[in-house]
Amino acid sequence: MLTHVTSRHRTDQDPAADALRRTDDLMQRVEQRLSSFLAEQRADADGIDPRATDALDALASLVMSGGKRVRPAFCLTGWLAAGGDPEGLGIVEAASGLEMMHVSALIHDDVLDDSGQRRGKPTVHTVFAGRHAERDWQGEARRFGEGVAILVGDLALVYADDLVSLGPAAARKEWQKLRSEVIIGQYLDVAAAAEFSVDPRLSRLIAVIKSGRYTIHRPLVMGAMGAGRADLAPAFAEYGEAVGEAFQLRDDLLDVFGDSARTGKPTGLDFTQHKMTLLLGWAMQRDERIRSLITEPGHTPDEVRRRLLDTGVQENVERYIASLVERGCDALDDAPMDPVWRDVLRDMAVRAAFRDS
Repeated sequence: MLTHVTSRHRTDQDPAADALRRTDDLMQRVEQRLSSFLAEQRADADGIDPRATDALDALASLVMSGGKRVRPAFCLTGWLAAGGDPEGLGIVEAASGLEMMHVSALIHDDVLDDSGQRRGKPTVHTVFAGRHAERDWQGEARRFGEGVAILVGDLALVYADDLVSLGPAAARKEWQKLRSEVIIGQYLDVAAAAEFSVDPRLSRLIAVIKSGRYTIHRPLVMGAMGAGRADLAPAFAEYGEAVGEAFQLRDDLLDVFGDSARTGKPTGLDFTQHKMTLLLGWAMQRDERIRSLITEPGHTPDEVRRRLLDTGVQENVERYIASLVERGCDALDDAPMDPVWRDVLRDMAVRAAFRDS
């Protein structure tokens, strides 16, 4: 969890340590709520038909397999920074809903990207395709696996709505924006991959809408709005937009240059899926040969990586990420909140943008 970043080496009397302790306490309650909610839903599914529990088990396996819990962390931090009750039950529901929404997006994303691994385990569609093949069922195993994964992802989205509806009413407008932005961003991502044309403006827009806003901007503002602090929304939105874009750009770098053992998913998916990320767009503006290395058969991801390194684009993206983090943190300078939360959010920005997994 990102909130663990600065809790070490601080005393109990340190206001920052106290702030992080309160956030961590709420994060633990999110874990408990996700577990209890999924157990309740599994019991309901079992009452309909025992085989329906297969879908719930697949969902629970992914939800409870870990992950960074970035969205709940920012939502809860926004709530506490805005003076929300550390014992608030409603914000735990909303934060849990954000994580459920994220899992829904991951499941669907894995189908779209034909990815076989997520968090170090087989993806949902891979598991069910394998089950179909092992049991020699009728039809095509691949289509069965993808169909089930789409349904499990849809179920997670329904559950996300259920959870957020139990949270602060004032946070729901941001939630509604978040839901539609994620799906629109995902569509733009698919369309841009099909076109595979260099358009840095569109690449940035996709990074912001598909990931940045729903990862940091909207969750943070949801927390503040839920606590009745609409006055914090402009600063949180500016911070979240910039740091959220940095978060996605780090994801793009990790896809190309990261270690799959640490990320828990295969590297090079952006190549195979022709994702026109800002990194690839900038590189292709410098070296037209990169396009053919990606689109023509017979070339390996290592060849593409070497060519990308030769362009110097990795260093450019790193500098841009650093500038985004600085811009986001500067947006908090005059935000009307306890300075300790400004420091917490700055630490979280660094952790989000400069992670290695």
